[in-house]
Amino acid sequence: MSAVVDNTNHTFHPTVFILKAIPGLEKIQFWNSMPFCIMYMMSLGGNSLLIILIWMEQSLHEPMYLFLAMLAMSDILLSNIIMPKMLALFWFQAGSISFQACITQMFFVIFIFITESTVLLAMAFDRYVAICFPLRYTVILTPSVIGKIAGFSVVRGLVMTSPFVFLVERLPFCGNNIIFDTYCEMSKISKLACADITANSIYTLVVSFLSTGLDVLLVSISYVFILQAVFRLPSRDAQLKALGTCSSHVCVILMFYLPAYLTVTVSHFDYGVLLSNLYVVVPPALNPIIYGVRTKQIRGFVTSRLSWLGL
Repeated sequence: MSAVVDNTNHTFHPTVFILKAIPGLEKIQFWNSMPFCIMYMMSLGGNSLLIILIWMEQSLHEPMYLFLAMLAMSDILLSNIIMPKMLALFWFQAGSISFQACITQMFFVIFIFITESTVLLAMAFDRYVAICFPLRYTVILTPSVIGKIAGFSVVRGLVMTSPFVFLVERLPFCGNNIIFDTYCEMSKISKLACADITANSIYTLVVSFLSTGLDVLLVSISYVFILQAVFRLPSRDAQLKALGTCSSHVCVILMFYLPAYLTVTVSHFDYGVLLSNLYVVVPPALNPIIYGVRTKQIRGFVTSRLSWLGL
């Protein structure tokens, strides 16, 4: 393995890492690439269309849809960071990736995951205010507040993710440089080091608790209050209408968090790699479909434009 030496801290870094796709499925990896490529195109097309619709339609300039545009932007970034290299690996066996490129990819994957989790929390807060304090909705969620939430989600992601780069950079790599995955995942990079990675593991647990763990707890609490408010509504129709406004958000939350925790549980199995790869491409592809189908305003806007075009 070729490596470079950093004379300032005497650590050895490999010149390149070698990505090895999905263990056990190497012979059919070209055909495996087809659904990944389709979902990549769906993610780019669907999320881009969603952002354009929200930008063009004045009636969609509301907190709920602005948060949805942030989610769509995060999904586009995540897809573009992972999918081009993944498809190059599947199609051309281009598994070589430089050390710095690998660390950069790792950084952005973690950063976007934390940012997207923050946006989902903000969307839960939006539904909480809309249902529990409907008369104060526009007073609480002003454009200024939405801007601050967007800024906070980015700053939170940067602050929590940046130490990971230092923790990996300090490790000496003096053995295997093969990563059995299609992208640079934090734990798999750390396990290649010939040094104690306890600090990496502890920080990963801390960040997991302070980001997704805390977000899941707060989202759950918000929905407890939401359900209490819904069941106090006088009519069943009003209750169903209120719950309907939350359905898309609940679907996206379940699709975001449940596969993530399942991926961690089965990551030590070969097919856990396949699941982790599906996790980073399926939600970005399906999120715009879920919101497009289940959100009346977006569905109506698309239908009216298609009718105008004579389709």
